[in-house]
Amino acid sequence: MHFIIYTTYFIFLLTEISLNRMLRSTSNDKQGADKESVTLIWVTVILSMTVAGYVAEKFSAPIFSSHLRTYIGVALIYIGIIIRLVAVYTLGQFFTVDVTIRKNHQLKKDGCFRYVRHPNYAALLISFLGVGITDNNWFSLVIIFIPILTAFIIRINIEEKVLIQHFGVEYLAYRKTTKRLIPLVY
Repeated sequence: MHFIIYTTYFIFLLTEISLNRMLRSTSNDKQGADKESVTLIWVTVILSMTVAGYVAEKFSAPIFSSHLRTYIGVALIYIGIIIRLVAVYTLGQFFTVDVTIRKNHQLKKDGCFRYVRHPNYAALLISFLGVGITDNNWFSLVIIFIPILTAFIIRINIEEKVLIQHFGVEYLAYRKTTKRLIPLVY
């Protein structure tokens, strides 16, 4: 079981590091809008995961009484990875890990962006929910999920300001027809 969990964690981490290394803005893009939110997210993830791992080892607060948690958690991690990669593919040349506007940037409203404005963050949250479930500890789940959700909401607010500045009325209209992270809910 541990092999499956750690292999999944490794694949998740490798995916994120690869995206972070390959898909940054360039000098041709409008830069400076990110306000170090990439750093905030990475620091939050590292701290949350470290503290959650420690808490899971020291305090018992099981979510499940069987190994079902492994399969559910691992499945959620992979579902999140797949949704994230689909969202990145849908954005194509306009995707960067830092908040930026690219030359000839277009607002994407098709594919997964038809259902939520930020499917990348929704996907990551699904994966982190899976990570929390694989720890099989309620405290650990909360320690992972709440700080990371908070960091993503800060990032989303920054990103939406930039999108409103660039796309104006078009983005405001899109915002009225789609939810942020969860279709039909939020």
